[in-house]
Amino acid sequence: MSTAPSVLPPRQPRLVATDLDGTVVRGDRTVSARTLAAFARVERAGGRFVLVTGRPPRLMDDIAEVFGRRGTAICSNGAFGYDLRTREVVAERAIPVDVLRETARRLRAAVPGISLAVEYAHELAGDAHYEAGDWDADTTVRRLDDASLFGRPAPKLIGRHPELSADELLALARPVVGDLVTVYHSNGERLVESVAQGVSKASALGEFATGLGVTAELTVAFGDMPNDLPMMAWAGTAYAVANAHPEVLAAVDHVVGSNEEDGVAAVLEALFPERPNGAAGPRPFTGPAH
Repeated sequence: MSTAPSVLPPRQPRLVATDLDGTVVRGDRTVSARTLAAFARVERAGGRFVLVTGRPPRLMDDIAEVFGRRGTAICSNGAFGYDLRTREVVAERAIPVDVLRETARRLRAAVPGISLAVEYAHELAGDAHYEAGDWDADTTVRRLDDASLFGRPAPKLIGRHPELSADELLALARPVVGDLVTVYHSNGERLVESVAQGVSKASALGEFATGLGVTAELTVAFGDMPNDLPMMAWAGTAYAVANAHPEVLAAVDHVVGSNEEDGVAAVLEALFPERPNGAAGPRPFTGPAH
């Protein structure tokens, strides 16, 4: 396992995919000027970048602004495609109603005390007991009965417990609903999350890359949480930040500086070096792609 950003793929990537919170977003919810400059290098060199996050579109306004309202985001762990320029949802992959109802029933039976909510692009709806987290401090939770809450397709189903950690919730939920939905956590406090079966950061990233004509081998990915692992496994080269979840650190070959240390920026600076005139140029080819 390397901690040096000098461990680079043999060819300059054409697509950079990165998680946000905990990866390029710091603990104070800011993105450093160095990181923003590094992503600008990618574009100047003719590459593309995509932000791949567990956030829903409704929590992307600050990110859209700091990135200059350009680029594309994959939101809610693959459930949405979101245009940062127009702030419009361009793709949605939802859990069907019958699957949603059965998933909710099984979760309540397997995890007593869990409360449930559905996260839409611009709205959060929950049962009578759902407890909003820090990210939703300014959000009004629309309280619905089960018939209404589970009566329409759900981009993301989330469950919160008054005591159990995210890891504990995932260990209980995955065996009982993993055949119905893709269940995971992104380190939300006492939170477990589900999207439609087959939907993940990897599946959405693969669709996005195909639309660009870019292969996995020419994609580099960055992440910090277990829900990033499918995306990181799909990409030709993947880096975990030093503050990543232990499961992620154990799974990847390359570890770089933490989100507080601009670890992602350091890699992008090496991948997309600046020419003397300030333009980002291609990195010299050093061997066959693999």
